[in-house]
Amino acid sequence: MKHFARWGLTMPATIAVVVLLVVPVAITIAATFAEPKGVFAPYVTFFSSGFRRAVLYRTLEVALVTTAISLTVGFITAYVIAQMPGRAKSIMIIAAVFPLLTGVVVRSFAWLIILGKNGILNAMLISTGIIGEPLSMLYTEGSVIVAMVYLFVPLMILTLVGVLEGIPRDLIDASASLGAKPLMTFFQVILPLATPGLIVGAVLVFTGSFTSYATPQLLGGEKQMMMGTFLYQRAMVTFDWVGASTIAAIMVVLTLGVVLIMSRIARRLNPMAV
Repeated sequence: MKHFARWGLTMPATIAVVVLLVVPVAITIAATFAEPKGVFAPYVTFFSSGFRRAVLYRTLEVALVTTAISLTVGFITAYVIAQMPGRAKSIMIIAAVFPLLTGVVVRSFAWLIILGKNGILNAMLISTGIIGEPLSMLYTEGSVIVAMVYLFVPLMILTLVGVLEGIPRDLIDASASLGAKPLMTFFQVILPLATPGLIVGAVLVFTGSFTSYATPQLLGGEKQMMMGTFLYQRAMVTFDWVGASTIAAIMVVLTLGVVLIMSRIARRLNPMAV
């Protein structure tokens, strides 16, 4: 009876997830296998193009680098915040998540002002004599990564602060009292216990940066096109719906693959984590 009651309670949420999330994605992917030229013809067309492979590699590279930097910066910041007393901790959390109160487009535009040829950064470097002429920082892979890190670090901090706060201080003290160096305590105690937050944060940042549209479009332009902007171009400019569905399917598969890899890494670091 309890078994049926549990299924009865979860059934509405399960149906909502399947109808609203799984079915649209399944229909999009299924459309790529209904081409008269062949079942895998859209995928052959995609991977036989050097330009399209370059867009895919660039997107993967930007997403992985963004995730790695956001993990490092977010973990250090979250660890410092987690050690603070109550009031200071609240102020730091508010300061960290403050950028999230504005939209992605607004925050991306801010980097246009900072990194432009007549922007704040170039003006500062020229005024201090470090450079003689303005640098071309916009429409490069680096500018996209910088903006992405700025977008996603607050998300990483929010994910990690709660996890790091939950690590019992007694365990760290016990490790130190048994003679473990701070670095060993970090790798043997703190890092394994923080693994669930690291994995969740990494997945959120990777999927967010991998599927991002506005930031690559504004700061990367056509020269640094990524999968999100490429998908938009195929769907809304050339009206190639099968091509757009193929790009979406590849993005879904790659995202699921990265999530599975991260889950395996999490199990190795902490078998109880996932």
